[in-house]
Amino acid sequence: MTALAKVIQTCSACPSQWNAWTSTGQYLYLRYRFGVGTVDAYNNPDPDTWLTIPDGRIARFSKGDGLDGEISLEDFLTAAGLELAPDAEVA
Repeated sequence: MTALAKVIQTCSACPSQWNAWTSTGQYLYLRYRFGVGTVDAYNNPDPDTWLTIPDGRIARFSKGDGLDGEISLEDFLTAAGLELAPDAEVA
């Protein structure tokens, strides 16, 4: 299971989304929209530099119905197969 060292929520709902970094420094974009959660890896959190659209290349799950756009970080991590490192920074 991938451990996250730092997670910053950038939007609380519609979609719920976070910027996250693994314990090895890899940046991950976490998003939950329309009942679908996705995790994608990029070089940095600036979407203007991303060469691919977020589509769940690292993880993808369905939870709830097609109108859902809000999920807690804990529920997102569980569904995506991710976890917080013991000393993780969460903001």
